[in-house]
Amino acid sequence: MTQPTTIYFGADDSASPSPKVYLRTLLYSTAKRGQIIESMFVKLRRGESIQTFNIWVYGEDSLARGSGLYVGENGVTCNHHFLLPADGTKFDFLPGEYKVEVYASLVGERQPLLLYVTGLSVSEQTAKQLQDREYGVYFDWGPDSGHYHAHVRMRPNPKSLPEFFEAALRNPALQSKEVSE
Repeated sequence: MTQPTTIYFGADDSASPSPKVYLRTLLYSTAKRGQIIESMFVKLRRGESIQTFNIWVYGEDSLARGSGLYVGENGVTCNHHFLLPADGTKFDFLPGEYKVEVYASLVGERQPLLLYVTGLSVSEQTAKQLQDREYGVYFDWGPDSGHYHAHVRMRPNPKSLPEFFEAALRNPALQSKEVSE
């Protein structure tokens, strides 16, 4: 996999936001026939703590639950979202140095393959902002400096006004006389 241009720590865009790790990268294969990825996951290490984000969702405009992805020699570029399992696991992005490890399970292999490792730092101030699930920290790769630059942003509103009106026009139960005119 190539150097991710962006890595994100924060909440996902669901109705009940939970922590996620997001990255954008190119996956490629040096094998002529390509490779099939059965699943991917991310491990975050901070101090002595390790958390696995094992729910993999990928895509561009529409997202699909990771359940197999063919990667040929030309590669596949897409967004990868890694979420916590729905088993009650609780996770907070605390201040400190994080080691991000990206793994892929390939068809026919017993052990997952470590694709990428990098270190990221979450400051005290950033960790405080991340306690509010409306915020996330983006780490953008700086090719000249050779490291990631962090900035905190409010996560996008999952239901923007145009999406609401499109949904209302498709759903007669949501239509009012003013909306349909």
